[in-house]
Amino acid sequence: MSKRIYLSPPNMSGQEIQYIQEAFETNWVAPSGENVDEFEKAIEEYLGIGHAVALSSGTAALHLALINLGIEASDEVLVPTLTFCASVNPIVYQSATPVFVDSERSTWNMDPQLLETAIKDRLKKGKKPKAIILVHLYGMPADVNKIKKIANDYEIPVIEDAAEALGSSYKNKPVGTFGDIGVLSFNGNKIITTSGGGALVTEVAEYAERTLFLSTQARDNVAHYQHSEIGYNYRMSNIIAGIGRGQMNVLKQRIKQKRENFIFYRKEMAKYHFIEFLTESEEAFSNYWLTTILIHNEKITPSILQEKMEENNIEVRPIWKPMHMQPVFAEYPAYLNGTAEFLFRNGICLPSGSHLSNEDRERISNAIHKIFDKTGKS
Repeated sequence: MSKRIYLSPPNMSGQEIQYIQEAFETNWVAPSGENVDEFEKAIEEYLGIGHAVALSSGTAALHLALINLGIEASDEVLVPTLTFCASVNPIVYQSATPVFVDSERSTWNMDPQLLETAIKDRLKKGKKPKAIILVHLYGMPADVNKIKKIANDYEIPVIEDAAEALGSSYKNKPVGTFGDIGVLSFNGNKIITTSGGGALVTEVAEYAERTLFLSTQARDNVAHYQHSEIGYNYRMSNIIAGIGRGQMNVLKQRIKQKRENFIFYRKEMAKYHFIEFLTESEEAFSNYWLTTILIHNEKITPSILQEKMEENNIEVRPIWKPMHMQPVFAEYPAYLNGTAEFLFRNGICLPSGSHLSNEDRERISNAIHKIFDKTGKS
C-alpha cells in the first residue's frame, strides 16, 4: 500500500535541533530559559503585540485568559458552536456557562447578527455575558469589525481564539491581536508546532504578568514557598520552546505552502459544480491551515468520501461537530440558525500538510477525481 498521507502532520525545518541542543548543553531544561524568552520575543515581533507568554497548550492559554477577565462560577461566556471542544472546556473549568452562537455562512465563524441577538436575550434574562470567545476557524478570519463593534457597544471583553489561525490577518492586522487577549496553539497539527504548547498574547501588561504568575503555580514573591491563591503548572518548557524558535523561522514559508494547497485543490476541483470551498474575503488573509469544502451532492456525502479516501490510505476529516450537539454540552443555551449543523453534515477537511509534495497532491487529486467522476456529474 502507498504511504499514508495525513491531514496536517508536523513539518520540522531542521533548524529546531540547534536550539534544543543548546538547552541540553546548558542543562537548561526547566520551564524558563533563553529559548522561552526568545520564542516569546519572536511571537511578539511577528504579531506586533506587546506581550506573549508561552504556555503548555492553547487550552491553558484560554483558561488563563478567562481567569484574567474574572470569569467565575455562574458567569456566562459567548462562544461559537462550530469549534473544537478546547474553545469551550476552559469555560466549564471556571464553573461558568458557555452560551453557544451559530455561524455565518460566509466565514463559518460566529454570526455577528446572531451574537447581538444572544446578548440582547441574555440581558432580558438578567445575565450580561462576561466575555466573548471569538474563534478563527480553520485559519479563516471572522468578521472582526462587526463582532468588535458589538462587543464594544455592550462593553463585553473579547478573547480571540487564534489557535488555528497564526499567520492569518484581517485588514492587514494579524488575528489574535484584536481582542483584549489572544490565544495561540502550537499543537502537533498546527501550522507551526512545539509538539504541544500555546501562548497567551495581549497588549495589557497586567494580563501578561498575571498569566506568568498563575502559570508557574502562583508562588508569592517571598523567600520561602508561599501561595496565597491557586496556581497552575502551565508554563512552556525551555526544550519545546526551542522547537518553537526553529519553527518561527519558517512560519512564512509554511503559510505559503498551506495556501498553495488551497490553490491546487480549487483548481483541480473547478469542474465540479457541487463543490464549494471556504474562501477568504477581500478584507481577510487566511493561512488556510486546513483546506475545507462543502459537498452538495446526495450521492457523495462527506462520510462516503472519507471512507473512499481511507481505502487509498489518505486521511480526510469531518468538520467539527457543533458544540450544542455534543452530549457534554447539550444542556447549555444555544442561539442557532442551522448553519453549523449544515456545515457539519456537508463539510470535510482535505489533507493540508505543509510538507505535501507535488506527487502527494496529484495522488490525492486522482483519488478524489475517481470518486467524484463516478457520479457522472461534473
